[in-house]
Amino acid sequence: MRLVQYGDDTPARWMTESDKEALLRAGVRYMDITDYPEALVSSLDNWQPYIPEITRYSDEAAPYIGNLTVAPMKEFLQKFTSFNTRYYKSKTGAESCRWLLSQLKEVSAGASHVTVKEFKHKWDQFSIIARFEGSNEDLKDELVIVGAHQDSVNMWLPSFGRSPGADDDGSGSTSIFEAFRSLSQNGFKPERPVEFHWYSAEEAGLLGSQDVSRAYEKDGKRVVGMLQTDMTGYIGANGEVIGIVTDHVDEKLTDFLKATVDEYADIPYVLTECGYACSDHASWRKIGFPSAFQIETAFDDSNHYIHTTGDTIDKLSFDHMKEFSKVAVGFAVELSHSRSD
Repeated sequence: MRLVQYGDDTPARWMTESDKEALLRAGVRYMDITDYPEALVSSLDNWQPYIPEITRYSDEAAPYIGNLTVAPMKEFLQKFTSFNTRYYKSKTGAESCRWLLSQLKEVSAGASHVTVKEFKHKWDQFSIIARFEGSNEDLKDELVIVGAHQDSVNMWLPSFGRSPGADDDGSGSTSIFEAFRSLSQNGFKPERPVEFHWYSAEEAGLLGSQDVSRAYEKDGKRVVGMLQTDMTGYIGANGEVIGIVTDHVDEKLTDFLKATVDEYADIPYVLTECGYACSDHASWRKIGFPSAFQIETAFDDSNHYIHTTGDTIDKLSFDHMKEFSKVAVGFAVELSHSRSD
C-alpha cells in the first residue's frame, strides 16, 4: 500500500499501486509520501536566501550560451529514447540511468572541479547529481540546483510498456544536459556550488526528488534556488514560448525566472499553472526551499502524447529545447554569484 497526497491541505490516502496507475491514466497529479508521511518542519525555517530581481552576469554567461548546439542534443535524445522504457523499476530504466551517468562523466572529464555521482534509492534506477564546486569559501554551504527527471512511463502498461518519453521528460533531460555540457567544457567556475540533477521516479509521485531533497535538508544544506525543467520540446498551437509556472512555486524565484527568460531566451514567456505536485520542484518547495518551473508552453497547450508510445522525437523541436538550455545556463550563472551586497 502507498500513501498518496493530492494537495497541501488535503488528507493523504492509502491506495494500491494499481490505484496509483489509475491516477496516472486519469491525469491526476499527486505526491507519494509513503516514505515521508510527517508534516515536515524544516530545520532551515529561518533560511531566506537573497534572490535578485534583475540579471547581472550576461557577459559571463555569453560564451556558455554561444557554445550550446543542437547536434549533441539530437544524439543524446535519440539514444535516451531508444531504451524500451525508462520506468524507474524496469530493467531498461536502470540501464538508461547508467548510460546517462556515463555520458555526464564523459562530457565533464576535463573539468577537475566537477563531480558526477549516483544518488541511490530503494529501486535500481538511481538519480544523478553533477556538481560544480564553488570557488568562494563563504558561499560553499549554499547551492543552486537545475533539475529534470530521467524516468518515463507508459500509462497503460507502466512496468514494461514501450515508453520513449521523448518529451516527458527526455526533452528536459536533454536541455539541462546540453547546459551542463557547455558549462563544464567551457570553464564555468561558480562562486557557490551549482548542481544539475536528473531525478528517478518522478512519474511515480516524485519519489526520487523527495529522497534527494529530504537528504539535503537532513544534512543542513541550503538551496538558494531550484529550477525544474520538465517537457521542453513541443511547440503548442499558440506558438513558441517558454511556460513559467505560477502555482505551487516560490514567487520571488519565479519573478527572477521571468527576468532570466527575458535576458537569455530568444522567445517570450507565458504564465501558466500546472497544479499540485506536477513535477520535482514540488519536493523542494515542500521542505521550504525556493523552487521554480519552466515548461514548453502553457500547460493546457502542452504535448498530449505524453505517457504513451506516441511521445516521440518527431513531434519535437530541438531549437525549442535549446531555448530552455539558455535559461538553465543563465539561471545557474546568475544565482551562483548573487548576493545582497
